[in-house]
Amino acid sequence: MNIQIGQKHTGKALITNEMILGFANSTGDKNPVHLDQEYAERTFFKNRIAHGMLIGGLISAILGNEFPGNGTIYISQTLSFLAPVFINDMITVEVEVTGFTPKKWVELRTDCFKQDGTMVIRGTAVVIPPKDSVLLP
Repeated sequence: MNIQIGQKHTGKALITNEMILGFANSTGDKNPVHLDQEYAERTFFKNRIAHGMLIGGLISAILGNEFPGNGTIYISQTLSFLAPVFINDMITVEVEVTGFTPKKWVELRTDCFKQDGTMVIRGTAVVIPPKDSVLLP
């Protein structure tokens, strides 16, 4: 695969109750703001929210499966959580190549948006691309 600065990839995922429950069970993060509707109604969110790292995991899925794809090795990720994600929100993950490191690793912008365009995560990542990748300026 050829990889060049400015190249973009987009993926989408619908956030479901099952995803939130599965994430809570897998990680042990059982904060009631994610799992207990009555509790969540008393917060400023007024409703249950998805785990921020669940949404961050959508980025990982794109990087490892779609772009740059199978064989990608995650080196680092920064995430700023900007807005809540609720059950039934459709999340769009946008990945864009922003540069290359001296080691020929790939620097990426990794941002996530809700269906109304609200940015919910602003992020950056560094990955080692799959071995068959060609980095183009």
